[in-house]
Amino acid sequence: MAAENGAKTGARAVQRTGLVARRQRMGVCGTARAQKGKARKDGWTRVKERRFLETLAETCNASEAAREAGMCRASAYRRRQSDAGFARAWEEALDVGYAEIEALLMREVLFGSEVEELTLDGEGAVKGRKVKRTRNLTVALRLLTLHRDRVDRRRAEAGQGTAGRPDSPDAIARVEDVLGAIGRRRVAVET
Repeated sequence: MAAENGAKTGARAVQRTGLVARRQRMGVCGTARAQKGKARKDGWTRVKERRFLETLAETCNASEAAREAGMCRASAYRRRQSDAGFARAWEEALDVGYAEIEALLMREVLFGSEVEELTLDGEGAVKGRKVKRTRNLTVALRLLTLHRDRVDRRRAEAGQGTAGRPDSPDAIARVEDVLGAIGRRRVAVET
């Protein structure tokens, strides 16, 4: 509580004076001295942070998220190292992104997606039709595989365990139920 009040008081002081404490090099006696300086105008703002985290959740790509926020990637990584709240929000954004990738892959496996390509003759009449499957899932699978251990660790820390995983017994049973229902519908349609 006292640290919270100190942070609020410090934020008010910055608003009033426009100065922030900056750490200086080690002094002669081996201690770091603080000196007040003007706050950077091109640094991280709440808007830039929100835009970064939203893009990170959508893309799982820190470089793209930093570009969208108008900041450099190195600055984002430095901020993650120095600001525990930002680091937690970063991890949560990645969790959202990986959950979306898992859902996308599950939808693709269950339902697939097809695109019909029409071939037209010189007069614009339909000459032929071709059905193509879309989306190359290789990139999504590689990204999910590379970060699987980190995602599992974060979920375990959050207390989610294996219940929400696509390879949990509950999820496998649901997929088998859906596949069984599809099989029964096909048999009913064929007879």
